[in-house]
Amino acid sequence: MPTRSLPARALAATAEPWLHDLGHGVHAIDTGFHRDEFDAAYLVVHGGEAAFIDTGTHFALSRLLGALEVLGLERAAVSHVIPTHVHLDHAGGVGSLMAELPRARCLVHPRGARHMVDPSVLWQGATAVYGDETMRRDYGQVRPVPADRVDTSDDGMTLRLGGGRKLFFADTPGHAKHHHCVWDEASGGWFTGDTFGLSYPEFDNAAGQAWILPTSTPVQFEPEALQASIRRMQSHRPECLYLTHYSRVDDVPRLTETLLELLSRMAALGLAHRKRPAAERHAALKAGQLELFVASLRAHGCGFDEARIAELLEIDLELNAQGMAVWLDR
Repeated sequence: MPTRSLPARALAATAEPWLHDLGHGVHAIDTGFHRDEFDAAYLVVHGGEAAFIDTGTHFALSRLLGALEVLGLERAAVSHVIPTHVHLDHAGGVGSLMAELPRARCLVHPRGARHMVDPSVLWQGATAVYGDETMRRDYGQVRPVPADRVDTSDDGMTLRLGGGRKLFFADTPGHAKHHHCVWDEASGGWFTGDTFGLSYPEFDNAAGQAWILPTSTPVQFEPEALQASIRRMQSHRPECLYLTHYSRVDDVPRLTETLLELLSRMAALGLAHRKRPAAERHAALKAGQLELFVASLRAHGCGFDEARIAELLEIDLELNAQGMAVWLDR
């Protein structure tokens, strides 16, 4: 039966518990953001050349550089740092990492490039959502990337890593307009950022099967665009998905069905409460999501009670409700 490549089932052990060999030259780095097995960065290695895909926050820097040391790679071996989008749990550490990599280029969606060069607006926007204390505690800082080290992707472009490995870029709006996903021909997998949802290991069932849910984080959630992006990615018939939240999952057709069904139900939930006063609507969106997710997890075979599910999904319920509200008001 298909299983997730979790740390405990990593294909090769490493000297560090936060670094996991997923095969095909793909290594997952647990960035330590919020809790273990919540936020992953990836290091792809081929032909002596390496690329980071997503970085986590500034606080992940020691692990990102440590991964190179564990794998015996010089910092100059890294040719690219590729944030899937510029939300800070994915790209907050890009500037700090780039400062340590003498040869690397930052390859970002064209809508996100200006935020890599000048992250002040990005920081202010996130602070408006989370508050200053949380930003300092969870994200630390965001360092700019010199403009002459920033490149932008085009929909359909291909980057060749190590002289041959093809990384294909697809514009994938829906979660954010500044989001691209990366198709890795060698492993038959997508590096999905947040477009293909979230799948936390705690929710794997007794058979090792993953569960997945959509993320509608503010402020650019568009369910129809997201559905189209998911279907476009599924059309490549991927063998696996490399999720930022969290790590590699397989059995993609089943997960796609679950994700699209929950996304459709979330959109219907939002429309049903569209005209309610803001505070009432926010509470209803959180409660309605939890009801949807609990029912889906019960069908999946998850044995957690509702309180434990709510605890594990606390951040997502809040941010999803905020993002849905922006969509509804727009």
